[in-house]
Amino acid sequence: MDRNNEYFKAGLLLHGHKCPAMPMGLRAGMAALEALGVERAADGQLIALIEIDSEHCATCYADGVMMATGCTFGKGNIRKLGYGKFVLTLIDNKTGRSVRVATRNEVIKRNQESEFIQFRKNGVPASKIDPALVEPSVDYILAELTDNLFKISPVEEIKITPGRVHDFNTFICSDCGEVAVERYARVKNGKVVCMPCAEKA
Repeated sequence: MDRNNEYFKAGLLLHGHKCPAMPMGLRAGMAALEALGVERAADGQLIALIEIDSEHCATCYADGVMMATGCTFGKGNIRKLGYGKFVLTLIDNKTGRSVRVATRNEVIKRNQESEFIQFRKNGVPASKIDPALVEPSVDYILAELTDNLFKISPVEEIKITPGRVHDFNTFICSDCGEVAVERYARVKNGKVVCMPCAEKA
């Protein structure tokens, strides 16, 4: 892959700054698609389970995974597991086949030793760091062989629990007047209200 790849360019637009983690997630997602022999999800054909959490290094990984796999928070087919690890499990809903793609330790170590990450550790936002400092890390992630970046598990069959059907029923909150989905309705003082209004003192 190179910088002219349409998914890399779209990922940069979505993500907002250059860093090694977004392309790392992009490559992980593409590796998972290839291992399963499936196409990017236009709807809910796939589920992505990412083992990152929040407020730690390289959570930008998630945006790359979304760009590659088509699994998004809007579609509801990507989930953060909160383990603080740079790992993706991709599941094909049609067949129940899954694959786990784990970023190799040496890849994370190499990124953590970069000059770019030293600035990040000192609290400098990624968008404020000279792009020339991140280019070597990005180029490495884009160009390196997939097997050198990731440990890819054998494809496994798993049992899939059917998800909830999308709910299209809505109501208007009696207090704030905003539309909410019906299953989140609460009754407060005899009125049907949304959850935030129900929780107000």
